[in-house]
Amino acid sequence: MFPESSLLAGADDPEQPPGYPFRGPGLLVRVLPFAAIAVLAEASLLLPSGPVPAWAVAVSLILLFTVAAGFALPWQRLPDWPSVLMPLTYTGSVLALILAAGATSGVGIVILVPLIWTALFHRRWESGCIVAAVVAVEVIISLTPVAVPGEVIARRLVLWAALGTVIAVAAHELRDRSSRARMEAARLHGQLTELSLAQDRDRIAADLQEKVLQRVFEAGMSLHSAAMLTTQPQVRERILASADSLDQVLRLTRDAVFGVGERMQGRGLRAEIVALCDGMSPIPEISFTGPVDGVLDPVRAGHLVRTLQNALEAISQHSLPSRVSVTTAGSACTAEIESTGPFPDGDLTSGWRAQLGRSADEAGINLSIQTPPGGTRVILSMPLRVLGEGSRSLSRTGGPDSTAESS
Repeated sequence: MFPESSLLAGADDPEQPPGYPFRGPGLLVRVLPFAAIAVLAEASLLLPSGPVPAWAVAVSLILLFTVAAGFALPWQRLPDWPSVLMPLTYTGSVLALILAAGATSGVGIVILVPLIWTALFHRRWESGCIVAAVVAVEVIISLTPVAVPGEVIARRLVLWAALGTVIAVAAHELRDRSSRARMEAARLHGQLTELSLAQDRDRIAADLQEKVLQRVFEAGMSLHSAAMLTTQPQVRERILASADSLDQVLRLTRDAVFGVGERMQGRGLRAEIVALCDGMSPIPEISFTGPVDGVLDPVRAGHLVRTLQNALEAISQHSLPSRVSVTTAGSACTAEIESTGPFPDGDLTSGWRAQLGRSADEAGINLSIQTPPGGTRVILSMPLRVLGEGSRSLSRTGGPDSTAESS
């Protein structure tokens, strides 16, 4: 089977090299069918059909050899417009062939060869030139050597012009559709690649959470707690340095897991939250559940990140934020902060809580502060409000609906 790119691509296709269709890959596939018809038409003159004008045969062969030799020209260094001279020259060869064999010999159908070649491989204006040349050939063979009635000439002109136009328009439309199909296939392939990367990222994050990062996180928290128990400055510094090294391991691992998606799709809500937590010490554990990226428009996602930042900064002044979990489920996107150690009694009812409450209200976020035994829990919940079909598409395809976690 012939390659699709060889039969449905033209000189106006940006993927084709300069000088196409007279050079480049697939040249033999393009030329062979048309060359075989041309040679068969010339060989048909050997059939006994009466006297054949030698001058017409000579002109036809000379023009045919000129077309064959034209493939050797340095087309990549020539302007674009001379390419139309090749099918025009072959149209002249067909005219001489018809005059040699006679208008009633049946060889006139070969006039479709340059028309089809141009419609497949050249630009629209070149196809228009060949249609005009075909009509001119019909006029000439209608007037020589014996003029036919005027109504016959008119009928030939109308029908050949209509047939040539239909062939040219249909071929160019087929080429356009083929080009659009290739572009759409490339776009879908890119989307599939992005989705595959997102799925791999979430799978790797879940595996690391279960097998590696949870232990690293727990070791870091233990080191921070141990540092608070010792009274020797040098020992405390060494313990905290080891804890910082573990935090750096978590940051590097998290960048390896989420960095691919961030580079491919831009900085989404997931990446913003990861960057926010990476700036804290000790680094908290982070988990994501559901398709976090794409469920909120950029403005509302920014409000959620800023409110989450304010809450983390306030909590870190009094206790250690040990876990940040973000969940998209139902009709809300929820960010939950769990910390070890409660606030002093006055802080939960002081200006910080009031300020955080005002910030959450302005952003349309539902705020809840809880004080379970031995810690503090802050819950930020923003109702989903997907805007437009494009956002709905993102919410459906922004990522797998499975849980992806990373510390």
